[in-house]
Amino acid sequence: MSLFRPQPGPGWRLPSLRVFGALVIREMITRYGRSPGGYIWAVLEPAGMIAILALAFSQFIHTPPLGESFILFYATGYIPFHAYSEIAGGVSHSVTVNRPLMHFPIVTPLDAVLARFFLSFLTIVIVCVLVFSTLLVITDDPVRLQLGPLFAAIGSAALLGLGVGTLNAVIFAFVPLWQRVWSIINRPLFILSAVFFTYESLPRNAREILFWNPIVHCVGEARKAFYPVYEGNYVVLGFPLGVAAFCFLLGGFLLMRNRSAVIDA
Repeated sequence: MSLFRPQPGPGWRLPSLRVFGALVIREMITRYGRSPGGYIWAVLEPAGMIAILALAFSQFIHTPPLGESFILFYATGYIPFHAYSEIAGGVSHSVTVNRPLMHFPIVTPLDAVLARFFLSFLTIVIVCVLVFSTLLVITDDPVRLQLGPLFAAIGSAALLGLGVGTLNAVIFAFVPLWQRVWSIINRPLFILSAVFFTYESLPRNAREILFWNPIVHCVGEARKAFYPVYEGNYVVLGFPLGVAAFCFLLGGFLLMRNRSAVIDA
């Protein structure tokens, strides 16, 4: 069955606030209501990961690549990566976990995608505010926070996650094996996204390759928001935003054109 062949079923339209709200509440209950600590754990988990990274690397590296605080340096890299990873992973499975609801004509696959994105993005914003506000209080690093670049970094990483997740939601529905392939592809991404180091510290050949990792640009923009001395001349936010737009438009188009096939897959 061709993904580009239109299938019977209504096209996508903006969901009513009632439907959208119901989907968001259902997502919150199914994702966080059944685990210990629930939503609180979703907020504390990335903070714990940052603390572990800082503690581990501070044992054999005397000073971080930027500033004086290991935990703040790794937070500026991990939070944008976490925004992408968390949203892409959640949105990728939004169609699969909400498939029974989509037999109702009022609920479409794209509604489920946007509801899960909204909830994940809200969680990321809370994580970002709590982590960075806490670190700015407890560390002595001479940083100067610029909210504009920080919002741009987190926003572009979140939109990249939305785009990649939307396209994956279609592929997962028709090619279940792609879930395992995608998981394997993503394993080294944490290391290859400049979370542990700065882009400029790499050899030229490595920089030429990592430039095409859109998450690296989001991480660089986040570090520009905190470190006045960091220029980050390589950062081109139009690149991750362009990738996000392409993936979302293609994935959204395929979801709308193949609504019945996606639901019955």
